Amino acid sequence: MENPIHYFSEMKDPRIDRTKVHLLEDIIVIAILSVLCGAETWDEMEEFGKAKESWLGTFLKLPGGIPSHDTFNRVFSLLASKELQECFIQWTNSVAHLTEGEIISIDGKTICGSRDKKKKSIVHMVSAWAGVNNIVLGQVKVDDKSNEITAIPELLNLLVLKGCIVTIDAMGCQRDIACAIIDQEADYILALKGNQGHLLEQTEDSFRFLKAKSVCQETDAGHGRVEQRICTVIDDLSMIEQKEQWKNLQSLVRIEAERYIKSTGKTEMETRFYISSLSADACLLNKSIRSHWGIENSLHWTLDVAFNEDNSRKRTGYAAQNFSILSRIALNLLKNETTAKCGIKGKRLKAGWDNMYLQKILKI
Repeated sequence: MENPIHYFSEMKDPRIDRTKVHLLEDIIVIAILSVLCGAETWDEMEEFGKAKESWLGTFLKLPGGIPSHDTFNRVFSLLASKELQECFIQWTNSVAHLTEGEIISIDGKTICGSRDKKKKSIVHMVSAWAGVNNIVLGQVKVDDKSNEITAIPELLNLLVLKGCIVTIDAMGCQRDIACAIIDQEADYILALKGNQGHLLEQTEDSFRFLKAKSVCQETDAGHGRVEQRICTVIDDLSMIEQKEQWKNLQSLVRIEAERYIKSTGKTEMETRFYISSLSADACLLNKSIRSHWGIENSLHWTLDVAFNEDNSRKRTGYAAQNFSILSRIALNLLKNETTAKCGIKGKRLKAGWDNMYLQKILKI
């Protein structure tokens, strides 16, 4: 994976000239490296820099030495989050080799510790996860007075998705979002709930009265449960009113899941519905829908467990969203380093202990 550092070298410095003791590029590089090695606070960034100052000096200028924790805090609170985000996406677009039919899962995550009691605001990020490439492709912050419906099209417009399959939960089941995905020459699978007028009801009726085009059944055992999933697909859209408003809509999907929990002996049943621009291939749709949950396990869960993101209490200016980008840069680099046979937490420790391993991750 290509070194991301030079993608951030041309960012606009938010500081006034007389306060610039440290180079912005040095501050960003030290921040990325420290987060990669386990830093979760501005103080830990400073301590990392001091511990590695001799090594950092071999490739950074460091005219003012190592920045203080106050400097890290001030810079990342002021640094335009949108610009940092765009640099991040430029990097991921350059390193992600998306293949035909790759699943791109889009979902939101709240940074719980970012809540400001005075403003009653909380940072909520929408991310795109590429399962085969094992990287976060990009993310955008949901505006305080908005929701994911407006953030998702903004994120889609920043990505290169040609030939991919985009999966989104029910919040993203919107005509404009479906159109934006097709305009990117990609396909969509959108979860259905009651937020689209009568569309869910019409889809349920379709499965009651129309003949299925394709059916696929899977059984999986693991994690203390046995799950059977039946995916049924219909390509007859005659019962869907205003179907032409959903660009390239081709199929209706029903997933019937039955889970047997070994520890309790209980059986759980669940039925979910989706709409898709894909043709009626039940096996492909079943696999794609199941892959969507990779964003929860490989991204959101990892950020909470290995990066402790939910407990981050950064609230000043752009600090919370900027630190979340640093975490995702580190996660992308760590997930794509395959020589160390250990988890993300172990790789962060190894990177902090071993400069040679850290250089291998960064390719410097």
